[in-house]
Amino acid sequence: MRLARGIEKEDVLPTKYIYRHRREVPIVSDPLAVMARLVQASASETHLLYESEKVWSFSSGVLAEIRLRRSGITYRCADDSRELPWPDDPLKTVEKLLAELPVEDWRAYGWGGFELAYVNAGLTELVRDEQLLHLVVPRTEVRLDSGRALLRSVDQEHLQTLSELLAKPAELPVHRTRPVDVETALAEEYRASVGNAVEEIRSTKLQKVILSRRVPVDYSVDLLGTYIEGRKANTPARSFLIGFPEMKAAGFSPEIVAEVSADGRVTSQPLAGTRALTGDAETDRASREVLLNDVKEVFEHAISVKVSCAEMTDVCRPGSVVVDDFMTIKERGTVQHLASSVSGQLADGLSAWSAFRALFPAVTASGVPKRDAYESISRNEQEPRGLYSGTVMTVDSSGAMDSALVLRTIFTESGHSWLQAGAGIVEHSKPEREFRETCEKLLSAALHVVPAQNQ
Repeated sequence: MRLARGIEKEDVLPTKYIYRHRREVPIVSDPLAVMARLVQASASETHLLYESEKVWSFSSGVLAEIRLRRSGITYRCADDSRELPWPDDPLKTVEKLLAELPVEDWRAYGWGGFELAYVNAGLTELVRDEQLLHLVVPRTEVRLDSGRALLRSVDQEHLQTLSELLAKPAELPVHRTRPVDVETALAEEYRASVGNAVEEIRSTKLQKVILSRRVPVDYSVDLLGTYIEGRKANTPARSFLIGFPEMKAAGFSPEIVAEVSADGRVTSQPLAGTRALTGDAETDRASREVLLNDVKEVFEHAISVKVSCAEMTDVCRPGSVVVDDFMTIKERGTVQHLASSVSGQLADGLSAWSAFRALFPAVTASGVPKRDAYESISRNEQEPRGLYSGTVMTVDSSGAMDSALVLRTIFTESGHSWLQAGAGIVEHSKPEREFRETCEKLLSAALHVVPAQNQ
């Protein structure tokens, strides 16, 4: 059994659970259509769809799970169920519990809320007793890679059902969308909060803060249909569809928080600096030139890259941190961004969780310095962010991790749905421009919302 980096062999319990049932199925259909079919077949189960750079993954059912709340940690694996008090280092405890899993070659899927950052910064007084992290090791897993579906399960009958499903051709359905108005919700309040933040920046050591606003969706949403239509129109770095009991969401992430390979290579991908993407080549080319030469946007991007480099340096081997790509343009749905990529090699004795702790939340969704930005966000935003600007992630027993930044997402919780977007505020920010930027970002999801059939 391969161990997560930094975990000693004697800490790991004997393996009890093995994915005994495995199958490989050739895939000729569009991966999006295949994934949609899997989601439909597993709608009653806890499930998560995750698209990374080259691989589509799907988890169904719960073999083991870890939940983190301000009141403590819940661990469950078959008949082993534990309630643990709030620890001094919650993420270290989560890492240890994962390493102890009696599951061979496990892979966990889940999400972490933005307020997890407050915990890491020692600002627990800002954290309500809400769920902060939920990781699930599934009973059944499917990965699509290079025209093949690789299935594994502890349940032979479920494996057979999904195998038969995957063997059939799949077509992408077309849904009727109902675009959401993004121009009015909290508009004046948002402009005022931008003005407040600019004053904070001028009078404190805060250099940049990302402030967001929520846009409610006033009808029931078909989340799978929204994911399908949104994915057709977006070019995300990662995409996901979450069907967890406490949270459902569909998103088209423009960037990663951290990607860690099994051999310890860490990559982060800061995107900061934004202009609209209209589809008109001449207009978009002109906007691109403005973006590349706008002092405010370039400054906002440069300080984000600087912070990413510093955070990577804290956990990587000396001299290994490099900027692989600097200030190129990435097109993401209805917007284009200034984008960079920073990578390094994990220092000996550190793990993917060390990198995650250093890089989360993304500087492009929080601010500079991060701790001051958290306090500003807490003052200026009306309610906790939860999953927004948090992460959807996978982590496995090899030591690999893939953590997507949760932006361009529609959320559904307790019968209510909403969109959310923010903008990076610096000293020279103008309230109207920052408000307009939130509108441009919101449209990446807002244009593709599919109402439930009963609407």
